[in-house]
Amino acid sequence: MGVYEELVERGLIAQVTNEEEIRTMVNSGKAKFYIGFDCTADSLTAGHFMALTLMKRLQMAGNQPIALIGGGTTMIGDPSGRTDMRKMLTREDIDHNAECFRKQMERFIEFGKGKAQMVNNADWLLDLNYVDVLREVGTCFSVNNMLRAECYKQRMEKGLSFFEFNYMIMQSYDFYYLFQHYGCNMQFGGDDQWSNMLGGTELIRKKLGKDAHAMTITLLTDSQGRKMGKTAGNAVWLDANKTSPFEFYQYWRNVEDADVLKCIRMLTFLPLDEIKAMESWEGSQLNRAKEILAFELTKLVHGEEEAAKAEASAKALFAGGGDNSNMPTTTLTDDDFTDGKIGVLDMMQKAGLIKSRGEGRRLIEQNGVKLNDEKVDDVFATLTASDFENEVIIKKGKKTFHKFVK
Repeated sequence: MGVYEELVERGLIAQVTNEEEIRTMVNSGKAKFYIGFDCTADSLTAGHFMALTLMKRLQMAGNQPIALIGGGTTMIGDPSGRTDMRKMLTREDIDHNAECFRKQMERFIEFGKGKAQMVNNADWLLDLNYVDVLREVGTCFSVNNMLRAECYKQRMEKGLSFFEFNYMIMQSYDFYYLFQHYGCNMQFGGDDQWSNMLGGTELIRKKLGKDAHAMTITLLTDSQGRKMGKTAGNAVWLDANKTSPFEFYQYWRNVEDADVLKCIRMLTFLPLDEIKAMESWEGSQLNRAKEILAFELTKLVHGEEEAAKAEASAKALFAGGGDNSNMPTTTLTDDDFTDGKIGVLDMMQKAGLIKSRGEGRRLIEQNGVKLNDEKVDDVFATLTASDFENEVIIKKGKKTFHKFVK
């Protein structure tokens, strides 16, 4: 089985421009492809897994990845899938985020001469002359076609600014530039990028009279159609300081039954035969599948040692044994107590489990908070210093565990 056939069997491929040519190039190791990453935060998220693992799979098959850091395109922000405009970042913020991305990508992809390359589109986009761009590539884009593009649909409901409208042209120009200067013959990206990617292949065809290829990968969504690990305000980060290895493990350990095998197939490097054997699993076996998923992905991001620690801590919660010393922990001091007491809401807010007391109250009213596995039903619930002589663990929702010590 070639790598292309494996991608198909894992359910990773959504759309392609020319399947036979792409299949031949990928299977023979002749694809020099790029995937773009806009620097909208100082860490990649679990939602980037699809792109990162795809680059790793293709590099293992002899193909050469180009990781394109969007130092230039982030200055505008991709409107795809958005109902509002992205926050505008400073050049300093974008440069900092780009460096953070580089360090995280190195865990997945091997960079070096003849291997993967990392480039930043700020190097060519920020020096472009606006009139020159209009004259060089503006005539290659039909406004009518752009307005029909999938990537603009949600923004059209509330109004699409001309500022954001230029994003497709900039992304297309990236492919055009990489094709000429780096020999890049393919672009890969999420399925919501299809219109932008076609813009690049068309620009290359119209300006250079040559063929370039594009392939989109399936978006990582749960059984309800919601993006996993990337949603604004609810992201699962690859940075251990933003999402600890334990929390990262817990996220995947708690995916829905309907999603676990799909995630194993799409995100892990377990052999397909081994995954197929899991398709008949049910009941408690699915919990074992979730443990496998969580361990494999935590190992990919944080290393095997941290994955083992997270697994041990999880067993302390789910199986009644093991070591929970690696669970995220907040240490309380005497200053945190008033008249010898501290409220559950105060504890959650100090640990960063809630953004406001209002959010905490809603969680408690909706039965979303447990203290040492007992449901908290009083928004004014408090603990005394003596309560911390034993273990105090707060569970928020189904997935977030946090330990408190004094």
